[in-house]
Amino acid sequence: MPQQPVNDVMLILERNGTVCLAERQGTGYADGLLNLPSGKLDEGEDVFDAVIREGLEETGVIVERDALRIVHVMHFRNPQGEPRIGWFFAARHWKGEPCNREPHKCAGLSWHPSDHLPENTVPYNALGIAHYLKDEPFSVHGW
Repeated sequence: MPQQPVNDVMLILERNGTVCLAERQGTGYADGLLNLPSGKLDEGEDVFDAVIREGLEETGVIVERDALRIVHVMHFRNPQGEPRIGWFFAARHWKGEPCNREPHKCAGLSWHPSDHLPENTVPYNALGIAHYLKDEPFSVHGW
């Protein structure tokens, strides 16, 4: 049976040319690397509900559905060869100041120039942000 891709959602909180990234810790995957507030869909969720939930769970910000726009979709194969679909959303605005709501999974949040991300950014996220900045709505990587 063919392997079905995992659907991931990533939230791009951008202000003044910078993007909010979280430093992963204690997860067993990519610890020490920076990534966007993100996660997988829960059963019965659509991608909008999932990214709104992940943004709130991880950063405490409230993003309304009409404040979101899909800026990039990536069909990706991770380093382990697993297929994924990445849905990158940009928030036009949000309520609250981003803060670390998951200290057991995150060492902290920080803002970085969106066009000059740190070398320790998760490659999957860095690619999605780069495509977003180029206004490229879709990409395929790792096949």
